[in-house]
Amino acid sequence: MNQIYGPTSGIAPIPDVAPGGSAGTSGASGFMDSLKSAIGKVNDTQLEAGRTVGDLMTGETQDLHRTMVALQQADVSFQLMMQIRNKLVTAYEEIQRMQV
Repeated sequence: MNQIYGPTSGIAPIPDVAPGGSAGTSGASGFMDSLKSAIGKVNDTQLEAGRTVGDLMTGETQDLHRTMVALQQADVSFQLMMQIRNKLVTAYEEIQRMQV
């Protein structure tokens, strides 16, 4: 299996959902766990970018390329997280508009 590395490589894949099954607490908790894990990994990416900037500013490293790559990875992963949040909010609002 080919492994893709990049800003989204740390995001855990969404677990398979059993077809035809009702969404119970295990499905909701699995989704919440996946979401929390993804948010935690975005946070870790942001913290790592901050550390690389701090190391560059204090002179501990002179690797500007690695610092710029870390900043770009943090930016792309944050933008991806925001787009996912926007899609979730849109889906929630659409569900709220549904007639019973």
